[in-house]
Amino acid sequence: MKNLFSNIRGDAFGGITAGIVALPLALAFGVSSGLGPSAGLYGAIFISFFAALFGGTNTQISGPTAPMTAVSMVVIAGIVAANDGDVNKALPAILTVFLLAGLMQISLGVIGLGKYIRYIPYPVVSGFMTAIGVIIIVTQILPSIGYYPKEDMEYVEKFKPQAEEVILENILKEEAAEEILVLEDFKETISRAEKVTEADILKESQTLAAKNASGVLGSLKVLPRALNNINWLEVILALSTIFIIYGFKRITTKVPSTLVALIAMSAIAILANLDYRPIPQIPQGLPEFKSEIFSNFSLASIKPYIFTALALSLLGAIDSLLTSIVADNMTKTKHKPNKELVGQGIGNSIAALFGGIPGAGATIRTVVNINSGGKTKLSGMIAGVLLFIILLAIAPLASKIPAAVLAGILITVGIGVMDYKGLKAIPALPKDISISIFKLFKLRLSSEVLIMLVVLILSSFWDLVYAVGIGLVIASLMFMKKIGDLTAERSDVKSLKEEAWDDEGDFPERFKEEVFVKHIKGPLFFGSTSDFQALALQIPSTASTVIMRLDRMQYMDQSGLYAMEDMLQDLKQKDVRVLFVGLLKQPRYMMERIDIIPDFIPNEHIFKSFKKCLVWVRQNVEDKY
Repeated sequence: MKNLFSNIRGDAFGGITAGIVALPLALAFGVSSGLGPSAGLYGAIFISFFAALFGGTNTQISGPTAPMTAVSMVVIAGIVAANDGDVNKALPAILTVFLLAGLMQISLGVIGLGKYIRYIPYPVVSGFMTAIGVIIIVTQILPSIGYYPKEDMEYVEKFKPQAEEVILENILKEEAAEEILVLEDFKETISRAEKVTEADILKESQTLAAKNASGVLGSLKVLPRALNNINWLEVILALSTIFIIYGFKRITTKVPSTLVALIAMSAIAILANLDYRPIPQIPQGLPEFKSEIFSNFSLASIKPYIFTALALSLLGAIDSLLTSIVADNMTKTKHKPNKELVGQGIGNSIAALFGGIPGAGATIRTVVNINSGGKTKLSGMIAGVLLFIILLAIAPLASKIPAAVLAGILITVGIGVMDYKGLKAIPALPKDISISIFKLFKLRLSSEVLIMLVVLILSSFWDLVYAVGIGLVIASLMFMKKIGDLTAERSDVKSLKEEAWDDEGDFPERFKEEVFVKHIKGPLFFGSTSDFQALALQIPSTASTVIMRLDRMQYMDQSGLYAMEDMLQDLKQKDVRVLFVGLLKQPRYMMERIDIIPDFIPNEHIFKSFKKCLVWVRQNVEDKY
């Protein structure tokens, strides 16, 4: 607690500034998710406060983010559609999935997976982030021009036959569940069908119309209709918002341009009494505890989304830990990944209990916090408290914000979240694979670009979760091929008695029992870890020191890294000292990341040459045998 209040002034300013930046984004992400602005605000309040309090990154500011909202949109849309388009009816199942994702995050931290989860190939991350940008931009085109498919009666009318089929199917399912469905007698079915009104059919038709127009493909399908039904006032509000956001940054970056655009455009729309579409009502007062999560719990309703909840928790973990690394680089500190996952999980779980959408560590808000003086967890907690005060004080006023203004804000978020660094590198990356097309000609491509494009296209037009999974599989296969090509000669390790390198000819005979030398030839990766682990059994019981020749180990992946860690831990328990000779840059970097150096191998036990290592051996090893 002492450290918590060591920088009150800086943390207060950093937290307030980050909270102000978070406000318009929280409202926009809430509207975009489908649960309304209050869900975004509740998420920002609880995640910011509790992730900061229990997390492992002192300067992290958490809340709803673009990637988390994009996946949440899919969950919400699917569950709402399964509940006759009724958000209130679907809400318990939706929040249960979000709660489950938070609990899974806590579990990931408790079992210690924080240090593993960040090892995601860059092309997968790049393709995913660019896809998030595409999804946000395309799905916000319709609200930015004032077109809402479920309100276009001519469009909705097309779904009436399908709506009648869905209603009849639901009646039959209800009867089957009640065990009164009899094929010989449909009197009860007819009786229930006669009670279906035109309003019921219209409501189901609107649900189907909204579902058909959701996502990137759906938005593009109805875009021609939308362009024929443009609301020019909404277009002007959205474009003016975008113009202010980018234009104000040229004047100053000290005041968040997103907040300036939100206040300016909302004030113009309200004071000029324009006939605009406002965002959904934000309830004033304290957020309500959603007890129906437990009272209405149904495993059947969330069973199809358990895998999605896991994906949501993993995405939040990756999103947060990447932001933690950014914070570490700026503050010259080191975050605690497992503790950070626990904090994020607690924040997301509590947010779900009060109707908030899930979130993660937010890079922009964290950078703003650090630049404004934030240094401890207090800054993130203050950001959450500020948003809570805003909720209590100005909820009725905030409910008058034009929906087109938030659409404009989200379009700039979509533009900003795309990975331009990865896109710019496409022409420069080496074309290391060739694809034969019908044996007519060969197409040369970069494997990195291929992975990025696969993830980008599948995420944008199909499914975010499956796209990342497929991207990881392809990346793994590509990696295996590359390593296989690099390792024409199988990586091996042999003792000094089996093979001596040129500089080992004058090794003292008297230390042959006490010192065991391991040679690693080639990269240490997942394909060679089993052989590497077996080598620990070769070490004779007489050996008190092991010299590892790493001159030819030019690369180490995370599988090799943790195999090395396990072996070093076993040797340490047996009081066997390990010396490294010729450790190269990349493996050293990997080992420093998880503290193998200096926890297991102090710097004084790392030698550039075998000759210098022998000097140490002569001075420190006792000849016992």
